[in-house]
Amino acid sequence: MTQNGHERGRWRLAPLCAEPADRTPAPLCAEPADRTPAPLCAEPADRTPPWPYAAPVRWIKQLIEGRDLWLDTAIAAAFTVVAVLLGREPEPGAGWQAQDGLGIALTCLVNAPLALRRRAPLTVFAVSCSAWALFITLDYWPVVNSMGPFFALYTVASLRRRCPAIACTVLVGVVWVYAGWRAGQATPAVLAQAAVFPAVGCRVGIAAQVSARRADRLAELAEQLRREQQDRMRRAVAEEQRRIARELHDVVAHHMSVINVQGGLASYVFDSEPETARAALRTINETSQEGLGELRRMLTLLRTGPEDGARPEDAEGAPYAPMPGLSRLGEMVERVRAAGVPVHLRTEGNPRSLASGVELCAYRVVQEALTNVIKHARPAEAVVVVAYGAEELTVTVTDDGRPERSLPANVPPSAGHGLIGMRERARLYGGTVDVGPRADGGFRVCLTLPTAARTAGK
Repeated sequence: MTQNGHERGRWRLAPLCAEPADRTPAPLCAEPADRTPAPLCAEPADRTPPWPYAAPVRWIKQLIEGRDLWLDTAIAAAFTVVAVLLGREPEPGAGWQAQDGLGIALTCLVNAPLALRRRAPLTVFAVSCSAWALFITLDYWPVVNSMGPFFALYTVASLRRRCPAIACTVLVGVVWVYAGWRAGQATPAVLAQAAVFPAVGCRVGIAAQVSARRADRLAELAEQLRREQQDRMRRAVAEEQRRIARELHDVVAHHMSVINVQGGLASYVFDSEPETARAALRTINETSQEGLGELRRMLTLLRTGPEDGARPEDAEGAPYAPMPGLSRLGEMVERVRAAGVPVHLRTEGNPRSLASGVELCAYRVVQEALTNVIKHARPAEAVVVVAYGAEELTVTVTDDGRPERSLPANVPPSAGHGLIGMRERARLYGGTVDVGPRADGGFRVCLTLPTAARTAGK
């Protein structure tokens, strides 16, 4: 980072009243020249540590990042030292000479390239094996330097494809046979050693490569699984947010619509018809209490679920009241009637208890449909038909009103989320919703839900 950039970073850390060198007033945490916003007390862009610690930190970082090079260098040095020490006293009676200066130099040439074996395995093998062959040609004991070429062979097998590894294996075997021939020991034992030892080294290297690839694959799968889990968590959170939004919309929209209508009625007839105004106020009181109860129950379910081990009565004294279902449609109809909309409820088929989710879905769809009648279709008359079939439940809400071209001032506009919520609820339980105007005027909402538990839970 330039010195000027470093100074900018330091002025960003300056006290409130400090000014830069050019005496130009600057606010705290002023933006740099490229106008990129900087947080309070931001560090310089390259995050270079302050001076006395910069060099040691860089040195330690490079040391950690180059640990493989250090390890390979240590291995090469160990092989060289062992070969030099063993070469002073060659195998007696075999005709090998002790290592002199040239022998030590060749020993270093055989083993020193191993420090770079990970970066250029084929080149390291070629240099090491060639130096080993020259070492044998000069009648030095070949065994002392056999570790370097074998280790280079292992590296090629573990880092490269099998064809180069097999070629290197054959080359090591040939050099081994050449060493036996130089010693006058071209026996079956030497031939067996030339076949077995390089093959074992190659096989170990291939196994290491397979193991490394498997580990990389497992790491990739683990990372993929982690991303998928995060995606599932995000989808679960989004679905829960939509569910909460649906519940809040259904509870608040319906009850507030009734309260809004009754409040307007009470205000209108407060002086002329006190009894009607009092009845409207009682309806407002009952509706608000019911709405608050549903909100409290929903918030209690969100705060303390069954897995928390908490008792229902512990959450602000709000017990887990049953979720509304088809049995409470009568209460809803009475509230809507009190709001000035005539509603008729009719049941067809054989009424029976259904899954709580199915009943809640049907209840909320009827609630939203009647809320829309109150808000948008008055004056109108609504009919609610609940038909129990053998394998499905059909709920139809129709009205004979016409949507008003402009809403009254006391009725808030709708954003259209109610119809979206209807379809989401129906899809959640494997059902469908048909919404649209009627040919002879009015509006129709038809909900169809499967009653089988295995389908309703989809």
